[in-house]
Amino acid sequence: MNTIVVPTDFSPVSENAIRYAVNMTKEIGTTVTLIHVYQIPVSMSDVPVAIVSPEELHETTLEKINELKKTVEQTSGENVKIYAEIRLGNIVDELEDFCKQVNPFAIILGTKGSSAVDRILFGSTTLTVIRDFNWPVIIVPPGTVYKSIKKVGFACDFTQVIETTPIEYIKELVKTFHAELHVLNVDFENRHFRGEQAEESFILHSMLEDLNPQYHFIDNSDVEEGINEFADKNNLDLLITIPKKHKLLERLFKKSHTQKLVFESHVPILCVHE
Repeated sequence: MNTIVVPTDFSPVSENAIRYAVNMTKEIGTTVTLIHVYQIPVSMSDVPVAIVSPEELHETTLEKINELKKTVEQTSGENVKIYAEIRLGNIVDELEDFCKQVNPFAIILGTKGSSAVDRILFGSTTLTVIRDFNWPVIIVPPGTVYKSIKKVGFACDFTQVIETTPIEYIKELVKTFHAELHVLNVDFENRHFRGEQAEESFILHSMLEDLNPQYHFIDNSDVEEGINEFADKNNLDLLITIPKKHKLLERLFKKSHTQKLVFESHVPILCVHE
């Protein structure tokens, strides 16, 4: 099984994501790769001037990531393999390039909360990774502590399930963790129910039948609120959502189901593309 990649900026949020990844690794036997992407700070003047030399910044950053790696190794135990990587450049570009090389089991990111300021400072990178990357991305809410994944929710609108549902990945995930699968559909007074959805739900069940999924039809006018309430009340350990690229291409903070779930969920969100 491939490595779990955790981008880090050495903040408490990324440290929590690292702890989550390490504990997941102990359960499923992957490795953890820490990656830090840095840029050369430039003085803002008529002629931009680098504040420190590239060589000096490289050495300082390398020392910092190795120190973090050593700390993680000391706290995680001998059975967890930790690797570290530093890169110079744009975080999204470098992270994508690295993931192409290692083909990770998942990328794990932390979030800093749901305020507008948090979204501006941190959210754009998270949403870009969710939208553009082909690898599964797990978003860890602030303060979340990893516990064994035994109950997995899958948010589904029963639309074009064959084309949009990553069946093999869902099956691999559920079987890897020996988890229950709960399929969640949110509607309000059946306002969005269409005749073809019954057929689509039957098709989905035929694809997932060997996992013995449980189905939950949630009556709520707000999709995200309905999912979050169910996740909290039923102690879900992970929630799978399939980002619709056309929705995530909307303006960054315009309402989108995936965006709202990412920033407001109390449960880790796994975003995986069709």
